[in-house]
Amino acid sequence: MRAHRSGPADDTEQTVDRSRDLRKAIDRTGYYPEVVADSVAGAVAGEQVVSFYVHHEPTFDLDEVRRHQSVVVLTPTRLILAHTDEHAGDDLLPEPYTSTSTEAVSLTSVKSVVVTRMTANPTKGPNPPAEAVMTIGWGGVSRVDLEPAGCSDPECDADHGYTGVLASDDFSLRVSAAADGRDAVGGLLSFAASLSARTQH
Repeated sequence: MRAHRSGPADDTEQTVDRSRDLRKAIDRTGYYPEVVADSVAGAVAGEQVVSFYVHHEPTFDLDEVRRHQSVVVLTPTRLILAHTDEHAGDDLLPEPYTSTSTEAVSLTSVKSVVVTRMTANPTKGPNPPAEAVMTIGWGGVSRVDLEPAGCSDPECDADHGYTGVLASDDFSLRVSAAADGRDAVGGLLSFAASLSARTQH
């Protein structure tokens, strides 16, 4: 079962520092809260926390259950991403351990915030989305989808080269009401809205 906590955007977000709410949300997941909170605090570096989203997801690896947690934080100037995983011992670290990576991205570098909503039974009137996907791109990771180019002449057999799309896909998070709870979907959409509002260049 996945756990999540979010800090939705509101009208007072420019004057309210939500650092304490973020810490409480991390504590509630119970997933190495001291380790996660320390890493996130180091990346935030004392800036105001405008909005946040915490997503805890277990993964199944054969007969083992391993957990992963993502914490996404919005400050007035940066987007902070923190990922924490747990690992079995290995040759270098014989005891079980966690690894946490953080990335701080300037809001001026964020090129796109893509939000996809999946709504069941749309003909039955207003209904909250059953799933949502937030994809954020800032140019750190890009992919190119190529395909042969053509023309409108069905008789043409000339080589027109290739055409393609360059897409930025640095971070993506998908949540569903069935797996994460309905509040998870609303929380992700709220965070995405807050981020979108602050990346209008």
